[in-house]
Amino acid sequence: MEKPTNYKSPVAALLWSFALPGFGQFYNGDYLLGFLFMALELTINHQSRLNLAIIYAFQENFENGHHVINYEWGMFYPSVLCFCLWQAFNRAKEINWHLEQKGVSPPKNKVSLTGVLFGQVIGMNFGFYWHHFFFYEKFGMLRFLDIPVLNAFVFGLIFALWVMESKKFFVRRKK
Repeated sequence: MEKPTNYKSPVAALLWSFALPGFGQFYNGDYLLGFLFMALELTINHQSRLNLAIIYAFQENFENGHHVINYEWGMFYPSVLCFCLWQAFNRAKEINWHLEQKGVSPPKNKVSLTGVLFGQVIGMNFGFYWHHFFFYEKFGMLRFLDIPVLNAFVFGLIFALWVMESKKFFVRRKK
């Protein structure tokens, strides 16, 4: 692996990994790791039958979506996705730090999303596993949360925002 010679955007690395785990690693020049993460994501996706469950969800056939999905494999997906996001983001920051040590100007925005991404992992796992809440059937507006994938993303977003706001609170309190 050759040493990167130009600045890498941590946000771009994060977004590439969000598009498909492994793409952020390709962006950063970590090709072996990128292929490993992409193979892992495709294996988990296939073994959990996640895409078939998504197709059933789009057809509003939620019952078949519940029966077809393999939750033992599906529980790995949020962790792999969020680890790829975290690794790509922080690897880009590391590349930038090494370039800064060599005299290349540093990036303007320095942001750490570690807590947000770990909050997202926890939220997505909760949402994926506990997607079938009793009150989803009683409230028609919340019926879409009965879909494992959508519930995982909603809970992931809620936990990520909660961690982000908690961090802001503690930083303000510390000052």
